[in-house]
Amino acid sequence: MKEENRDTTHFGYKTVESTQKESLVADVFHSVAAKYDIMNDFLSFGIHRLWKRQTVACAGVRKGHRVLDLAGGTGDLTAKFSQLVGDTGQVILGDINDSMLKVGRDKLRDLGLVNNIEYVQMNAQALPFPDNSLDVITIAFGLRNVTDKDEALRSMYRVLKPGGRLLVLEFSKTDNEALSKLYDFYSFNILPNVGKFVANDSESYRYLAESIRMHPDQETLKGMMENAGFEQTSYQNFTGGIVALHRGFKY
Repeated sequence: MKEENRDTTHFGYKTVESTQKESLVADVFHSVAAKYDIMNDFLSFGIHRLWKRQTVACAGVRKGHRVLDLAGGTGDLTAKFSQLVGDTGQVILGDINDSMLKVGRDKLRDLGLVNNIEYVQMNAQALPFPDNSLDVITIAFGLRNVTDKDEALRSMYRVLKPGGRLLVLEFSKTDNEALSKLYDFYSFNILPNVGKFVANDSESYRYLAESIRMHPDQETLKGMMENAGFEQTSYQNFTGGIVALHRGFKY
């Protein structure tokens, strides 16, 4: 689904000025950061861990690699990649939101993961890396919050090395009518109420549900990746298409 024009974009179901979205999304994640991991487990019944495990398995990360976990938040993927790249590699946990970065840094340090991880606050639309400098980029449940997704994908393509790969794990679209109705009921009736009860914030979780519905479907996102330059693009559906893992290569 394309943005309405260059000057406006979607914040959930609302149309807002493009210049406003970044701060609006920031407010959401400042609000949810402290309870983010608890809510992920609670709301996905722990299944998000399986989705992320499959993402790591498809990433092809090896010792010595330089990996960017973009919109990495509380660092679930960073923790896995840190072990895979070893002492000669590096993992960069990048996020636009400093509250999420702080939660991720504290969690990973508590796990004893300190030697090969760097924390950088960054905007996905203008990644602060030289051309052809990263082996792998992952972005899990973050692309839908980016104001200009096409620009972000071009930025990711630019900084990947030839032979590098991008993996996008994101909520997507199911074509199962019964599952879709159940998911809609859960998203707009249960999720905000749980957010209010557990995190004292129903509106942020209502936005998250709306942002999922406004995100491009599987084929559209695949085409966006190809337009950014990625080749051998593909996707794998999880949980009936509620979540999809897209993969593309730079050659």
